[in-house]
Amino acid sequence: MRITKEPEERRQEILDTAMRIFYEKGYEKTSITDIARAIGVAQGLCYRYFPSKEALFDSAIDQYAEELVNQFSIPTDNSTLTLKEIIETMPVMVETENNDYYKTFHVVENKKFHDQLTLKVCEKLSKIVIKLLEQAKEKGEISINDVQTAAFFCVYGQIGILLDETHTAEEKEKRIRDFLIYILRL
Repeated sequence: MRITKEPEERRQEILDTAMRIFYEKGYEKTSITDIARAIGVAQGLCYRYFPSKEALFDSAIDQYAEELVNQFSIPTDNSTLTLKEIIETMPVMVETENNDYYKTFHVVENKKFHDQLTLKVCEKLSKIVIKLLEQAKEKGEISINDVQTAAFFCVYGQIGILLDETHTAEEKEKRIRDFLIYILRL
């Protein structure tokens, strides 16, 4: 019996199943046929949503990056919080180990994928930070001529600290917060 699902539900099912199989078998050893078989559908259905395995994976990276950025819950609506208060209370690390997306991106064999995810998160987060810095500039909290460069530096500049395994998560968080407050002169 054929099971009909709403397009968004089916698309999500394909993405979630793909990430589980990428984790179990590895990206290179996984085919669209494997994904379709695991769902119990014809592989043509997967191709209706994603023209290739690469496009499917790119969509998964984009979706997971969006999910991670949303977890930062940084107010960008002219909040009453000062920029310093936002920096002092914002989460620095938001990933949890309880899903196939996390597992897929964090196995040693998938370092390349983790790097892609990191850059996608930075790309999305930069837009938010640009808004925050523009608002802080309008309020007179900071005096920066090139807000976009400052935002990129604040976001992309954290990568080295976050990837440094010689420090605990708490130490990384403190270092990032302290540096942002120092560099923005808050």
